[in-house]
Amino acid sequence: MAAESFAEMLRRFRTRAGYSQGALAERAELSEQAIGMLERGARRRPRLHTLDALVTALELTPADADRLRAAARGTRRPAPQPVPAVARAVDAQPAEVDVPRQLPPTLADFTGRRTELEAILRVLVPSDPVTAVSLVAVTGMGGVGKTSLAIHAAHLATDAYPDGHLYVDLRGYGPGEPIQPVDALRQLLRSLGVEGAAIPERADEAAALYRSRLAGLRVLILLDNANGAAQVRPLLPGVPGSSVIMTSRRGLTALPGVRHISLTPLPELDTVELLGRIVGDARVSAENDAARSVAKLIGHLPLAVRLVGARLAARPSWPIEYMVGQLENERRRLDELGTGDSGVRANIAGSVQFLAAGDHQLDRRAAAMLAFLGLPEGSDLNTTTVARLVDRSELDTGELLERLVDLNLLESTAPGRYRLHDLIRAYARERADEELAPQARTAALRRVLRMYTAVGWRSQQLTHIQSRRLALATPNDSPGPVLDDVASALQWLDAERSNISRAVQQADRDPELRQLVPELVLSLFGYHESRSRWIEMRSLNTIARSIAGQLEADRLAAWLEHDLAIPDAEQDLFEAAGPHLLRSLELFRAIGDEAGQARCCSSLSYVCQRLSRIDEALAWAEQALELSRRINDETVEGISYLALGGLHVRRGEQAEAEQYFALSISMAEKAGNARSLAKRYENIGRAYLDSGLLDAAAAALSTGIETFERMGDPSTLPEARLDLATVYLRQGDLTAARLHAERGLKDARNSSDTRREGQLLTLLGRVSAAGKDFASARSQWERAAALLHRLAPRDEAIVLELLAEAERTD
Repeated sequence: MAAESFAEMLRRFRTRAGYSQGALAERAELSEQAIGMLERGARRRPRLHTLDALVTALELTPADADRLRAAARGTRRPAPQPVPAVARAVDAQPAEVDVPRQLPPTLADFTGRRTELEAILRVLVPSDPVTAVSLVAVTGMGGVGKTSLAIHAAHLATDAYPDGHLYVDLRGYGPGEPIQPVDALRQLLRSLGVEGAAIPERADEAAALYRSRLAGLRVLILLDNANGAAQVRPLLPGVPGSSVIMTSRRGLTALPGVRHISLTPLPELDTVELLGRIVGDARVSAENDAARSVAKLIGHLPLAVRLVGARLAARPSWPIEYMVGQLENERRRLDELGTGDSGVRANIAGSVQFLAAGDHQLDRRAAAMLAFLGLPEGSDLNTTTVARLVDRSELDTGELLERLVDLNLLESTAPGRYRLHDLIRAYARERADEELAPQARTAALRRVLRMYTAVGWRSQQLTHIQSRRLALATPNDSPGPVLDDVASALQWLDAERSNISRAVQQADRDPELRQLVPELVLSLFGYHESRSRWIEMRSLNTIARSIAGQLEADRLAAWLEHDLAIPDAEQDLFEAAGPHLLRSLELFRAIGDEAGQARCCSSLSYVCQRLSRIDEALAWAEQALELSRRINDETVEGISYLALGGLHVRRGEQAEAEQYFALSISMAEKAGNARSLAKRYENIGRAYLDSGLLDAAAAALSTGIETFERMGDPSTLPEARLDLATVYLRQGDLTAARLHAERGLKDARNSSDTRREGQLLTLLGRVSAAGKDFASARSQWERAAALLHRLAPRDEAIVLELLAEAERTD
C-alpha cells in the first residue's frame, strides 16, 4: 500500500479538525491559495515556517506533527522530462550557474484579486499533466495592478518551478525605449547560463537556442510590460515544462493558447482595504466615508490608491477628508496623484505616446481623438456620439475607438458602447484644453447636442405622429442614427438618457451652447411620455423653460411650460400642475397660437376632472373642442370628445358619455393612429373604472391592450394591464387579476418603467392578501416600497400604509 502523501495527510488533518481551506489559512496566517496548492500536491517542498504554522494551527499531537514533517521531507520532485535531441545538440556543457531567482518581491500589502489569482494558479500549477506550454496574459489599463498581480501569483507558484524564475521588464510603454526581442533573449539566455559570446546575433537563432535551453526544465518566466504579441512571441518556450506570465496594456489575443486575465479597477471594499493597509486600518476606520470618497474619486485604481496612501502615510496629521477636497477638483486631480514617471498622468501618457509614435496612421489618429472623448460629461460614449464629436464617419470612428480599447485607454462595455476611466477622462480633458481651440471644443459639443435633438424629434415622429410640437423642429445638420420604428428609437434613447441629461446640464453652463437646449428638451417629449420618465422630464424642462424665457423664444417657452405640468399630473400632484397650464395658456394667447391654447384647455379639463371640479372641467373641455374645430386640429378634437365622455360618466350620464367616446374612437380609427386609438380605449376604461362600471371598464381596457399588443411596443402595456388587473380584483377574479398584473410587471421591467413596476407589485400584494397569502403580500409590498422610494412619494405612502396595516393585523 502506497504511503500517504503530504497533500493527502494535510487534507485529512484539516478535515478532521473541521476547518475549510480558508479557515485553516486564516489560523496559520497563510494564503488560501497556498493551502490549496499544498493539498493538490502542487507545492512539493513546504518551507519549515509553513510546516510549523500548520502544526500549530491544526493543534497536532507530537506524533501527528512528526508524521506530517516526515511526509514533507519524503516528497520528491518529479523526474525531469526527456530532453529533445535539438537541446542535446546545443553546447551540452554550459557554465555552472546558480539557479536564477529573479522575481521582484511581492507586495506585503497585496489586496484582493482572489478570483484572478486562482485562475492564474490553475494554469501555472495544474492538477493534470500538461501537453502544451502554460501561458497567462494579464492585461488592463496602466496602473490597474497587472504587475503586482503577476508577481504575487508567480511567488505562489515558485515551488512548481525548481529550475528557475526569470523576469524581464520589456518596457513596452516606457520609461525609455521598449526592449527589442533579441535584447530580451540575450538577457534570458545569460540568466540560463549561456555565455555572451555564444549567443547568436540574429533574433530567430537566439530564440531557437533559448527554446533549446528551456527544454527539459521547469522554469517560470515573467514578461512584464509588453507592448504586443510581436514583442513576446520569440520569448515563449517551445515544449511543455516551463510557463510564462505576461503583462500588457493591450490584449495579447494574437497569441494562441493563452489564458487571458483582463483586470479592471478594484471593487470599493478592496480599494478601501488597500488604503487601510498603507495608511493604517484605524485611520481608515475613523474616516470610512472619506476613504470611500477617495476610492471613488480615483476610480479604484490601485496605482492611484498607493500614491494617495503614500502621501497620507507621510502626513499623519492630514485628515483623509482633506485629501477628498484636494481630489474633488478634477483639474488638479492628476497633480495629486504623483509627478514624474511614477505618477498616474505619466502612466496614462505612456499609452497615448505609444499610439502617437506608432507607424500606423490609425494609431496616430486614435491618440489625437482621445482629447475629444473628454469633452462630454456623460457617463459613457457610443460610436454615433463620438462620430459627431470628431466629425468622422461611424465606420472610421469605430476603428479608432477599438484601437483605444486595444490599449486599455477605453473600456468596451457593449458593442458600440464605451467608457472612459475617470482618471483617463481627466487626462483627456487636460489634452483637450491644451490641444483644442475653444471654437473646436464648442463645435464638437454642438454637433452632439444637435444629433440628440434629431433623435428626439425622430422619436416623437414615431410615438406622437400628430404632435403639434413637431412644427418647432428646425433644420438639422447633425443627423442621428437611422431609427425605423418606435422600439428602436426608444431603446436608443434609453441607452443615452443619462448622457443626454448631463449634456443639457453642461450646455446650460456654456453661453455658446445653451441656446440649443430648449429645442432639444422639447424634442424629447415623446420619449419621456412613452417611457414615463417624469423625474427627468421635470428636471430637463425646468432648465429648458428658464433658457427659453431668457432667449424670448416664446413658442418654445409656452410648450415647455405646458409640459412641466405633465410630471405633476402623472404623479397625482394636480394642484401643482394647474398653475403651469394657466401660465402656458397665457403665453400661447400672447402669441396667438390657438393650437397651443386648445392643448392647454384640454389639459386643464383633465386636471380639474381629477380634482373633482367637474363643472370647470366641462368648461375647459368645451373650450378645447371649440378651438380644435376652428383650427381643424383633429388630435385635440378627439381628446376633447374623450374628456367630455369621461366627465359625463362622472355625472352618471351614460348615454351622452358613450356618444362622446364613440366620436373620439371614430376619429382615431379614421386617422389610422394605432397608438392614439389604444390610449383612448385605455382612458375610456379608466373612466369607467373610476365610476365603478367594471364590466364596461374591462371591455374597453381589453380592447386597448389588444391594440397595444399589435403595435409590438411593451412600454405601452404596463399601465393598461394595471388598470385591467384592478378591475378583476374588484370583481373578485383573483386568477385574472394576478395574470394581468404579472404580465404588466414583466412589461414594466422590459421597458424599465420603475414606477409602474412598483405599482404593479403593490397590486399583486393586494391580490395575494385577498387570497390570504399574507407572506407573499408583505414581500411584494416591501419590494414595491423599495422601488417607489423617492421616485413616487404618494405611491410609496400607499404601499407603506398597506405594510403598516399588515403589521397591525398580524
